[in-house]
Amino acid sequence: MINIGVIGYGYWGPNLVRNFSAIADAQVSSVADLDEERLRLVKRRHPSIEVTTDFKALLANSEIDAVAIATPVSSHFGLALEALRAGKHVFIEKPLTQTAEQAEQLIAEADRRGLVLHVDHTFIYTGAVRKMRSLVDDGELGDVYYYDSVRVNLGLFQNDVDVIWDLAVHDLSIMDYVFHSKPTAVSASGMNHIAGNEANLAYLTVFYEDEFIAHLHVNWLAPVKIRRTLVGGSRKMIVYDDLEPSEKIKVYDKGVTLHGTKDNEYSRRIGYRAGDMWAPKLDDAEALHIAADHFARCVITGERSITDGQSGLRVVRLLEAASQSLKERGRPVKLGWKGRGG
Repeated sequence: MINIGVIGYGYWGPNLVRNFSAIADAQVSSVADLDEERLRLVKRRHPSIEVTTDFKALLANSEIDAVAIATPVSSHFGLALEALRAGKHVFIEKPLTQTAEQAEQLIAEADRRGLVLHVDHTFIYTGAVRKMRSLVDDGELGDVYYYDSVRVNLGLFQNDVDVIWDLAVHDLSIMDYVFHSKPTAVSASGMNHIAGNEANLAYLTVFYEDEFIAHLHVNWLAPVKIRRTLVGGSRKMIVYDDLEPSEKIKVYDKGVTLHGTKDNEYSRRIGYRAGDMWAPKLDDAEALHIAADHFARCVITGERSITDGQSGLRVVRLLEAASQSLKERGRPVKLGWKGRGG
């Protein structure tokens, strides 16, 4: 049994407390937040949990094994670094940090101390995304051609990040988990329509080392909420709609076929194939519950998290490149990878 301390009880913190309290191998023993009204809410909901406005007191508690950080991204690096230096395993909200350099420092600190650094890319733990990866790994789609996603709604505006860092981060983490191709460049264009805020609408194109390509549309000013992704392959295609109460994943046996040879363009003809659609059965357990359980198991057994610091770093590098491209009105920004993990 590990003791968890939660730092931040705003939008996501209550979900962390609820899910960590529900798994067999962990319990929440303390919550820290600067807002005393939020702490009173903790006590009403969970009378046995200790509360404090001083996160340092939580970190100084020798009975706490790990901390879950649910605060604005601008505070992630400082809080996570102090937690690691205090000998605590760290579960941290997405994105991991504001810069790749900060992410690298956290990874090095966690590795040096033998601690788990887990980034809460929650969608990775959904049954839908895990099924998507399984379909790609099993070759069901054939050669994967594209990932095309629309992730829009009205709000929630963030004070310290733009719509790319808030919404596109989900798709970038999904792509990092599902596909094996390595991204080589990012192009982003967008606009800010609310004075004093960051970009509220953006379009991202991610280029890869092969013929795979990804396009993302993210928007805080849409009149409806849409969470729909298309994944196209040479054999089959996927429609993933996260708002569907059931059948979130649908697999279509549709595509195009080429007749003739590449050497003779005049003899080549494009044919269309339309077969069956099927909706695979998915694990419907709450993704955050699975993520919390996975983190606890990693702390206890020492295994590496699926969404470890390296996966968080790869996503932050993509976000940094997108931000740079956005400033330069869509100029593609190349990614200089040191390898899959770095």
